[in-house]
Amino acid sequence: MTYPAEKRIHPDNRFIPDAANHRLLRNALGCFGTGVTIVTAASQEGPAAITANSFSSVSLTPPLVLWSIGKKGSRYTAFTEAEHYSIHVLNMHQKELCMDVACDATYLKGKDVVTNDFNVPILDDSLTRFDCKREAIYDAGDHVIILGRVLMATHPETDEPLVFYRGNIGTFSLPCDNAA
Repeated sequence: MTYPAEKRIHPDNRFIPDAANHRLLRNALGCFGTGVTIVTAASQEGPAAITANSFSSVSLTPPLVLWSIGKKGSRYTAFTEAEHYSIHVLNMHQKELCMDVACDATYLKGKDVVTNDFNVPILDDSLTRFDCKREAIYDAGDHVIILGRVLMATHPETDEPLVFYRGNIGTFSLPCDNAA
């Protein structure tokens, strides 16, 4: 199939990712719109939380999901040592919470936080929540991939997700005739 000239990528827009152009790669990756999650876990220092958009489903049988975390981050140890964690898919009303957790590794400390059966902090009003047990951790460059088995899921009736695209956070709404 041949694409019209205006749809083709001009050779000047191509690049080979390397240490000198991390920003170009980051900008290119930002063109993939994703949902926004907050992952929570119990840690020795108290409740841990991190904003992540690296979440993905892996398998229905067994029920597996994954997400990744940078090795150099202050939250790395809390999440790689956690046997249980919860992934909260955020709704459009949780933008402020998303930003608070992204900017403050200790955001949940001192807050009146409810926990699940595994002592993992859970957040109210999420679009969906997956309570997971760590299945495996895989080395992946400057990150690790955390594979989890979903032990319990919640799915309230709402369709207003928070989305991340090109460094911005916004929403996505279904057209009224597709909402069923």
